[in-house]
Amino acid sequence: MAAHTPAASRRRWGSTVAGVLVLGVMLFPLYWMLNTALQPESGLLQVDPVPGSLDLSGFSKALSDQGGHLLTSLLVSFGAVAICLAISAPAAYGLARFGLRGSRTIVFGTLITQMVPGIVIANALYSSYVDLGLVNSYFGLMLADASLGIPFSIVLMRSFMVSIPGEVIEAAEIDGAGPVRVFLRVVLPMSRNSLITSGLFAFLFSWSDFMFALTLNTTDDVKPITLGIYQYIGAHVGDWGAVMAASVLSAVPAAILLVLAQKYIAAGITGGSVK
Repeated sequence: MAAHTPAASRRRWGSTVAGVLVLGVMLFPLYWMLNTALQPESGLLQVDPVPGSLDLSGFSKALSDQGGHLLTSLLVSFGAVAICLAISAPAAYGLARFGLRGSRTIVFGTLITQMVPGIVIANALYSSYVDLGLVNSYFGLMLADASLGIPFSIVLMRSFMVSIPGEVIEAAEIDGAGPVRVFLRVVLPMSRNSLITSGLFAFLFSWSDFMFALTLNTTDDVKPITLGIYQYIGAHVGDWGAVMAASVLSAVPAAILLVLAQKYIAAGITGGSVK
């Protein structure tokens, strides 16, 4: 009954209004980016708050200039996801199931690696990449971007795999399945939510990477969209409509994946919290 009192109703309305205001503040940069992209002939300080007409010439120019860089980012990001999951899934399973001595220390050390500044890692990788011939290569950038998501993926999937009932694995072993088959046929399907979540975050880490793209590429052979926009601004600083249109286009793949995978993300993040 107390929930229907006037005071409780005012609190609910107040919380709703506060939430809408916070959401509006967070989404305003995205709106202004799209608004500027639809007014390509206006200067950055002369953009109308609401576009009077839909002018898509900025998007046309952005596609012609940055379309190839978008495809490069897609190729590199999906390659980084494949490498990240191929490494982190077996590592997480080993830490979760094989009772390795010092596994907690390994997990803690994995988390610590995410605290190292990216420029330090990029500079350290460059000399190794030169020796290995991986500079200015797709695989080299995939490998570097995959390292951004591996620590997070190991921690997330390990917490999920720990919660898998041991009886399920023992039943598969009794039926004659070996460790590899148990991992591929039992553990991975049951860890689908954490796999999708880890893959999505690995994609986002790779998609937004700028440091590795700038440091490990000295030519235009491999240029993802982040590096393309960076150099685009320097070359066409007056054409903010095209710059913002390229930024909008670069946000579309990540937004689509987030919408498609949102239910798996919630399940993947909370799946390992209850055993």
